[in-house]
Amino acid sequence: MIDQKFCLLLEYKICAIFSNSKHDVAKHFGCLGVLLPLSDLEISKKHVNDTRQIANLTAFIGYDGQERYSLILRLGSKSQSRYARNLDIMELITNDIDFEIDIDLKVLILYLP
Repeated sequence: MIDQKFCLLLEYKICAIFSNSKHDVAKHFGCLGVLLPLSDLEISKKHVNDTRQIANLTAFIGYDGQERYSLILRLGSKSQSRYARNLDIMELITNDIDFEIDIDLKVLILYLP
């Protein structure tokens, strides 16, 4: 379930992902918060199943953790299946998952299995 508790846990996971990263810039980034999308439709089972992602989250990251980034969770088959069955996907967000970060466009994409 995507809720405030999920966002708080994701904040800490993003910090761990960055610190374990080989990406020179992101390695020194922190995360000081994650916000839910404005619309519950974007985290509905149907929408997530159709798009295979949870988009329009906001993460505050950067050297000081204050820059506003668009955050997208791209779901693989395992995470999508768990989401559809109301199972926790947080355990699939490990410290070594793949991610992309575009510092110019302020976009962070996490690839869940």
